[in-house]
Amino acid sequence: MQYRRIVTGHDASGQSIFLSDAAAPRTTAFQHIPGFITSLFWETEADAAIPAPACDPAEVAKSWVPGPNGTNLIFACFPPDSVMTNREFDPIAARDEYMQVLPGLAEKFESDSPGMHTTDTIDYAVLLDGELHLELDGGAMKRLAPHDVVIQNGTRHAWRNTSDKPATILFVLVGARRA
Repeated sequence: MQYRRIVTGHDASGQSIFLSDAAAPRTTAFQHIPGFITSLFWETEADAAIPAPACDPAEVAKSWVPGPNGTNLIFACFPPDSVMTNREFDPIAARDEYMQVLPGLAEKFESDSPGMHTTDTIDYAVLLDGELHLELDGGAMKRLAPHDVVIQNGTRHAWRNTSDKPATILFVLVGARRA
């Protein structure tokens, strides 16, 4: 799947212009988790300024988790959980691919509780299509349908796709300071 990203900006005289109209630069269809696709669309630093920087912040982002007061815009397409329970699934290869593709986020995943992770972010999540379940501590779960919105306040959680179809979700991660 290709995601189109249109970026606006300013010319030398301050007029608004289109800077780019192309596929998002950091989109990965995972080899070891068939159907799992991630895309980092944009990142802002805590001291973001307008006009936008000349470089593409998505291409140079060092982490998929923003620092305090920074933001990251991410799409994720989750395959059905059955992909991970298939006897041919290689969890070591999948972990290695996570570490390579999702720096800063991959390290947050718990090895003894697959999928569970905690980030120092406030996440705005909008399910675009499909069905997902949000799991919290103690196995508490909520089912999400398209257009449901989750405000994820730095809690330990996992996304589960118990259906037989992929689910696409949009995240805005806002970096926070854990008190």
